Amino acid sequence: MSMSDPIADMLTRIRNAVLRAHESVTIPSSNIKENLAKVLKEAGFVEDFAIEPLKLGKALQIKLKYDKNGASVIRKINRVSKPGLRVHKGFDELPPVLNGQGIYIVSTSKGVMSDTDCRRQKVGGEVLCEVW
Repeated sequence: MSMSDPIADMLTRIRNAVLRAHESVTIPSSNIKENLAKVLKEAGFVEDFAIEPLKLGKALQIKLKYDKNGASVIRKINRVSKPGLRVHKGFDELPPVLNGQGIYIVSTSKGVMSDTDCRRQKVGGEVLCEVW
């Protein structure tokens, strides 16, 4: 069965794993998902990620991050741009998420990056998701 929105599937798997307080989550891998995981790690929302080879394809293993009280660092993770309604923003149109506590993840011509990197490099693109 084909998936119509693999990014939304990834975000849903992460959201479900966080709700069940899992240590990690395994997701079918692709280049865009690996880049999303890299941005989440750089922003401090996940502890680490690894790509594991399978018989057919690759899997992305994401180690989730929790604070000292056991609460997840990811409080909310939502898809912004959807297959039926793409959302494109310029770097000057991206407001800070929760006064800088969260990030937008944006797919730009220079790769997938956070909204702060977009403002720094003065480049806009498709807003994939928001995390806080």
